[in-house]
Parts: sequence; C-alpha cells; structure tokens
Amino acid sequence: MTASSVRPVSEREARRVAEAAREQVWHKPSFAKELFLGRFRLDLIHPHPAPAPDDVRRGEKFLEKLNSFCETGIDAARIEREAKIPDETIEGLKELGALGMKIDPKYGGAGLTQVYYNKALALVSSVSPAIGALLSAHQSIGVPQPLKLFGTQEQKDTFLPRCARTDISAFLLTEPDVGSDPARLATTAVPEGDGYILDGVKLWTTNGVVADLLVVMARVPASEGHKGGITAFIVETASEGVTVENRNAFMGLRGLENGVTRFHRVRVPAANRIGPEGAGLKIALTTLNTGRLSLPAMCAGSGKWCLKIAREWSAAREQWGKPIARHEAVGAKISFIAATTFALEAVIDLASQMADEDRNDIRIEAALAKLYGSEMAWLMADELVQIRGGRGFETAASLAARGERAVPAEQMLRDLRINRIFEGSTEIMHLLIAREAVDAHLSVAGDLIDPDKSLSDKGKAAAKAGGFYARWLPGLVTGPGQLPRAYAEFRPPGHCDLSPHLRYVERSARKLARSTFYAMSRWQGRMETKQGFLGRIVDIGAELFAMSAACVRAEMLRTTGDHGAEAYQLADVFCRQARIRAEELFARLWTNTDELDRKVVSGVLAGSYTWLEEGVLDPSGDGPWIADATPGPATKENVHRRISRT
Repeated sequence: MTASSVRPVSEREARRVAEAAREQVWHKPSFAKELFLGRFRLDLIHPHPAPAPDDVRRGEKFLEKLNSFCETGIDAARIEREAKIPDETIEGLKELGALGMKIDPKYGGAGLTQVYYNKALALVSSVSPAIGALLSAHQSIGVPQPLKLFGTQEQKDTFLPRCARTDISAFLLTEPDVGSDPARLATTAVPEGDGYILDGVKLWTTNGVVADLLVVMARVPASEGHKGGITAFIVETASEGVTVENRNAFMGLRGLENGVTRFHRVRVPAANRIGPEGAGLKIALTTLNTGRLSLPAMCAGSGKWCLKIAREWSAAREQWGKPIARHEAVGAKISFIAATTFALEAVIDLASQMADEDRNDIRIEAALAKLYGSEMAWLMADELVQIRGGRGFETAASLAARGERAVPAEQMLRDLRINRIFEGSTEIMHLLIAREAVDAHLSVAGDLIDPDKSLSDKGKAAAKAGGFYARWLPGLVTGPGQLPRAYAEFRPPGHCDLSPHLRYVERSARKLARSTFYAMSRWQGRMETKQGFLGRIVDIGAELFAMSAACVRAEMLRTTGDHGAEAYQLADVFCRQARIRAEELFARLWTNTDELDRKVVSGVLAGSYTWLEEGVLDPSGDGPWIADATPGPATKENVHRRISRT
C-alpha cells in the first residue's frame, strides 16, 4: 500500500471516527465549557486552588535537585552544535529520576503532581528545549500516562518501573499520509494466535530514535472474536521487525530524537494491548487532556527567559541618549512580554492545579492552554529577537566568537515554532475546542441539522431544542458584568482595580454565546465548514480564560503576601491588552474576508494565478510530496541507538 493509495475515507466517515473517540459525557463541571455557554462560573476557579503541603515539599525538593543538574549536567551549546543530547546527559537524568517525575513512587517514580511536573519541564526546557521535549514525550504521551489511565495492574507492574528509571518511551500515531485525520490510519495489527502481527510505517516519532518502549496506534481488522478498530499497543523497540529508518532533522529542537519507524511482521503479545480493541483514539485523546499541559508549561518558561533577556539587554543598550527600554516602541514590547508571561504562568498553574484536584473536567482548559501558550510564546520570542536587533538574528556561537554574551534568541524562536504544530496544530486545536464548545447545542439540536435524520427525529429534536433555548437564551441578556460593584473583592485598597476586567469577561462570555447561537441559526449544518468563524470564537474564549486566570492568580498572590501589588499591576496590563485583542476578534466574526478567501483559493487551485509565480526558480529537490509508506521489510539501515549505560 503506497502513501497515495491509503484507503479512501469520506468526510462523513472521518467525522464519525473522530466523534467516536471523543468523551461524550461531562461528569464534572468545566469552567471553560461554561464560559463558551455564556456562564461565567468564577466559583470554579476562585479562590485559586492550592497544592497540598506534602506535594509542595516533595516538588520543591525535586526542583532543587533538577536545578543543580541543569546548571552542571547540561551543555546546551553542545546539544545545539552536535544536534544530539549526549548519552551521559540522558543517563544523568535517569539517575536523577527525571524519567519518572509523574510516576507513582511505588513504581520507582518521583510522584510529582501535575503542577510540579510542569515546573520541572519549564526549568529544564529553559536550558535545553530538546531535553524538555524528550522528557515530555516520554511521560506526557508516552507509555507512563496511558498506562496510568487505562493499563492493567500487570502492565503497570511490568512497564512503569522500567519507565521510571531506565527505559525511554515514545508515542506513535502519525504516518506519512496520516496526520490529524486518524480515520485513514494504515498501520495494521492483525490478530494471530495469542497476539497481533504489526505492519506499517510511522512518521515523526519523537524519542523514537532512542526509545526502548513504544505506544503504537494500529488498526485491527474486524473479524470473528475481534471488534477491531484503532487500538493502542506497547511495543518493545528491540522486537524483530522494528526498524528506525531515519533520524529527522528540523529547523529547531536540533537535539530532538525524532525519526521514521517501520514495523514489518512485528509480533506483539495480546498482553501488551492497552484497553480493548477500538479504544486507541479515545485513549490517545484522554491522555492528551492532561498531556497537553506540558507544552504550555514550557512556553511559560520561555516567556520568563525572554523577559530576563529583554530586561537586561534593553537596560544596557543605549540609543539617542537613553536605554532602549525607555523608548516607547521598545517599551511596549517589553510590557507585552512581561504581562503575557504572567498570564501564561497563571493559565498553566491554574489548569495544572485543577488537574491535580480532579474536581473539574479540564479537557477544554488544557486545549486552550496549549493553543494560547504556543501562539503567545512564539510572539514573545519574535519580539525579543526584534528588541535584540541584529544580535537577535545572530547565533549564540557567533556572538561568543566575537566576544559578546552568547544569547540564543534566534534559537529560541526556531525551537518554539514547532509548538504551534506539536500535539495538535493551532488550526486543529481551533476545531477540537470549537466542537467541545458547541457540544451542548449539538446534543439538543444536532438532529435538526443532520441530513440523515428522519422527519420524526427532527420533530423530536425541535421540541427538545425549544425547551433548552427557552431556558438558556434569557440568561444571555443580563448578568453581573453589568453591575458596577460586581467582583468587588478584586479591587483591594492600594492595588489596581481588576473588577472591571472580570465584569468584561462575564459580559463577553454572554456575547460569545449569543454569537455562537446566531451563527448556528444562520449556517446550521454548514457551521462546521466555517473554520475562520470557529477559530475566532475559540480565540476569544482563550483570551477570556487567560484574563480570568490572571486575575485569580493576582488575587491569590496578594492574599499570600507574595508580590501582590506587582501581580495586580501585571494582571491589569495583561487584561487591557487582551481586551483589545478580544474586541478585534469580535469585530472580525462578522466583518472578514472569509468568502473572498475561498474564491481566491479556488482560483489558486485551478491555476488561475500561475502567472504570479513567474520570475523565480524553485530550489526544491525532486521526489514525491509524501513518502512511500508501503508495508514490508526494511531496506534501510536501522539508526536506532541505545543510550550507553555508564
């Protein structure tokens, strides 16, 4: 089966597969879900949840050890120069227990909470983002997390001690011709005896080049005694028939051990199947509910570093008789970096603590954190490069060679760029979050816009929808956001007044819900094709969530006596900046070029504008757009490498 001959999948089937993998029921409250429904449930996040004292002691102790190792055991310049994390560095991380940060101590792990796991990732990523990616891919989406959630006790006893101390794991879903549309998954696991025979090719296998254990998603064909469907398996990399055919190289994260892995008649015991057949995508999505939090944690850490460099450099560099920080054009960039870093930390700490408490469903919060963190971190790094000027474009090695401080600003920009694609691109995150945001509407009115439903079903749906909207719509007319004294606890004496921002969030949440309802009424079944509109709806929700988190964090810091006045100031500035962005997005909901863009795209695809491409040469090499992924024996050398044991 070649990449171009992957079994065709209709749009409806692809949607069905994705929908079946979703968690269909909300068993716990969700702040973000309520926000998209126009209900500002501040009580779900305020007062800010706090970690248990024992968790804090254990977490701080580990961070202290990790900090010492980062200072002495990681040579970031060498990783960038050699495009590889040295074996001795990985061995040091193993000895420290960094592979088992999230694993229960009874399996040999450190047992960190989500909050402290994320703090650890932010710390180590500030030194080397490639190491942060290795540790995150291993624990957030690799073997430990799906086993924790779905594994049998025997699987946990067998694999978790290995993952905690010695074995690196990876997660393999993507294929050369399969990205965010898993319905087209071509890798197969055919039942045979007491196991399965695995065949296929996986692309962009982060950690795959050095991994000992793999979580592999493969399609089990339905047959007698086998439900079939996309299924998750634990595969030993040392198994016969597993070949790492290529170590991929990227514009950033040069130390990333990411490759192409081929499976040819690899025997996998049935005991290594995670969950039942057909549950693979549900396992993957559930794992990502908290797994996605690792990426925005590292983004928040990047913001902290950008702020430090911006502060130090802009105070030392003078132009026209004063430090560049005192020039308004540069100062605005520094203010943006400082305020946004505060907000990103607020978002990730709040979402992580909510994950630890497990009182709320955070699937939307985690997705918003990933989306917002990756986009804002990229903007902050870009602003830092601009503040640094020519030195921002120059490599750290070149700066050092001519006697200046080796500041890797351009590397930070390159390293951060993948975060807008990793673990769900921004465009896919928009659609994923939008689907959850309109879930309540589809649950009561979905049959009305479903072309496959009968008139009888549509009649029942109409009655059901009528009752829901009769109760829901009146609640979108007025609310606390219109009361001048609402949220008075957020205007303490001697501090900035944050209450207007929370009133804005409450009013905007209702406006957002009304806009969503108007759009569904207008477009009905075509709503899902309005990706520009849906993306703006989600982006507004992300700004409102970040504003809420920033205000709640500022109040928490004030009550604990920890930089309260400064936190209030940063929250105030961030909210003012976020409100400007949100208002622009609201305006663009109905005033945009979406229809014109579609016409231009049709013209581009039809070749109407090929004359515009004249006058340049294409330096791209030859070869297919998508590599051949025909199952079969490997024809390339196995470049998998085992980390040398010292």
